[in-house]
Amino acid sequence: MRFYILLITLLFSFQIKAQESKTEVLTLGTFHFNFPNMDFVQTDSSDQIDVLKPEYQEEIQLIVEKLKKFNPTIIVIERPASKQDEVDSLYNSFLNGKHELNRDESQQIGFRLAKESGIKKLYAVDEWGEFNRQVERVIQGKDSIEKNKFSDYYQKDPEASKKYNSKPLFKEKGILAELNRLNNPENIRKSLGNYLIGPFKYESEEGDFFGVNFQTGRWFNRNLKIFRNIQRIKSTPEDKILVIYGAGHMNILNLLFESSPEFELASTDDFLQ
Repeated sequence: MRFYILLITLLFSFQIKAQESKTEVLTLGTFHFNFPNMDFVQTDSSDQIDVLKPEYQEEIQLIVEKLKKFNPTIIVIERPASKQDEVDSLYNSFLNGKHELNRDESQQIGFRLAKESGIKKLYAVDEWGEFNRQVERVIQGKDSIEKNKFSDYYQKDPEASKKYNSKPLFKEKGILAELNRLNNPENIRKSLGNYLIGPFKYESEEGDFFGVNFQTGRWFNRNLKIFRNIQRIKSTPEDKILVIYGAGHMNILNLLFESSPEFELASTDDFLQ
């Protein structure tokens, strides 16, 4: 009997130890402050805001103050990993008072928060996905007929009306309200469905998986590579990682962090509300 009690105690201790060894991660899904309109969600110029206006600058500072409560030691931003030297140079210029923050969430939130938290480096981890040979032959190949056929289908997207796209709040209620909307778990969950219809169902030949292979490379492979870049950052269980990224990515990244034995995903609600 004592042996079984000891065994259960040891297993329980190992379980607690394993949980304690995880690095805490907070993801902040955002809209793109400079409105490049390169994503599925497009914002008409009349509905855009200028985040450099005083009222929005005050609100951004409030958001930074809220995020400081997480006590991040590592900050990850949506910039190509290949541009790390450029990010380092810009951030160092900002620290030295030689760079004014532009209309970009990585700078408006990331640079500010890093400076106020005493962080010396922000990590650029963005990547593009990789297509398999079938998709690559159509997109990059010489078969213009098939390329135009898929391009026309993609642009028209016969199932666009099915896609989940709730109304943005930044114009009417401000940036904080919009960030709370974007990071709502239900909103994130539903947004993943947008990648399972439309182009996902496209068939180059009846019964093939062209659309599946396209979305695998375009979205799923891309986010797995982003996650791998985050894994490459040297961290310890004592670190706290803040990931500032376009909100659309959270439908994959949050799932990966929640499933990972290395990370513990914190609730955005605990810091933005």
